[in-house]
Amino acid sequence: MSTDEDRLRRWRLVLGSEAEDACGTLNGPALEMDRALTALYDPQGPGGLQSRRGGRDKSAPSVARWLGDIRNYFPSQVVQVMQRDALERLNLRDMLLQPEMLNAVQPDVHLVAQLMALSRVIPAGTKDTARLVVKRVVDELMKRLDEPLRSAISGALDRSQRNRRPRHAEIDWHRTIRANLRHWQPAYRTVVPQTLVGYGRKARRPQREVVLCIDQSGSMANSVVYSSIFGAVMASLPAVATKLVVFDTAVVDMTEQLDDPVELLFGVQLGGGTDINGAVGYCQSVIREPRNTILVLISDLFEGGVEAGLLKRAAELVESGVQFVALLALSDEGAPSYDHALAAKLAALGVPSFACTPDAFPGLMAAAIRRDDIGAWAAGQGLATSVAAR
Repeated sequence: MSTDEDRLRRWRLVLGSEAEDACGTLNGPALEMDRALTALYDPQGPGGLQSRRGGRDKSAPSVARWLGDIRNYFPSQVVQVMQRDALERLNLRDMLLQPEMLNAVQPDVHLVAQLMALSRVIPAGTKDTARLVVKRVVDELMKRLDEPLRSAISGALDRSQRNRRPRHAEIDWHRTIRANLRHWQPAYRTVVPQTLVGYGRKARRPQREVVLCIDQSGSMANSVVYSSIFGAVMASLPAVATKLVVFDTAVVDMTEQLDDPVELLFGVQLGGGTDINGAVGYCQSVIREPRNTILVLISDLFEGGVEAGLLKRAAELVESGVQFVALLALSDEGAPSYDHALAAKLAALGVPSFACTPDAFPGLMAAAIRRDDIGAWAAGQGLATSVAAR
């Protein structure tokens, strides 16, 4: 196909059947692509997913077939966009309630969020299929996120536990030499170390406690998925004692389910109100060693509880030595909607508030373990932090 023909074909796909006289007719795969696009973006028209018209046009394709068609003719990134558009434009939640439809869907985080939202109404015969879909997404995310988080946490713990009075067998010679280069003795052509740097001794108990406190309101759906994955990874690290708490107007401790993130996600109930104060109060009650604890609140901060109580608890936690961070989102969705005023008040108390991508989260945890300035770390990563209220 010539360049001009290809350009006309693309314009015909963009503009639809009304451009046929100007751009020419379609055939083969291009025609099938056009039918799939028409079914979604002209849902009331001939062949549309909501078409109920009579006449000579072909009957409307089933949603299950449509899902299969778009996977055949479009790349996976486009498939995911079209699936989301179908849910939003056509209100096709019913497409998630049939096993044959779920089998045709390209799994992604947004679909998992939809299944979580519908988990209470999915028919019994479909639940096994839904779990398989969720497991596929969880497994893919684990492959992408597991090793970076493990490496970041392990490295940060090693550095934070560096032994400054090591036995001979525990000396880290590379770091010891670097730390003592200024003590080079030219006459002896050697370094006389004034400081010995040793490997961290193996801890018999967890070196850090991490509490993930997750807002399960509908707007935080993608953040819930990523938080659960990260929680499961951290729970598998002996050096980190991890707790995971989800909340709306009620608080549920889901720590016992961290070994099975699929079951954990199906246990989340998206939607409902938001009582951040109550959730932070619960987390405060389960913290045993404040100076070794990192509390990560993942919420858009639209508080439905007692704001004054939340701020009081935040001040107490920071004063006790807890590293308290508020993530306004943990997702790839771009700038989130959040309560700017409350974020600024928390920042003034020493609780940095910013949105974080999944790829940046391992670095955040490493910085928290090292007890770095989290606000400065976030700024260095290009993550906009909330400005403290004056």
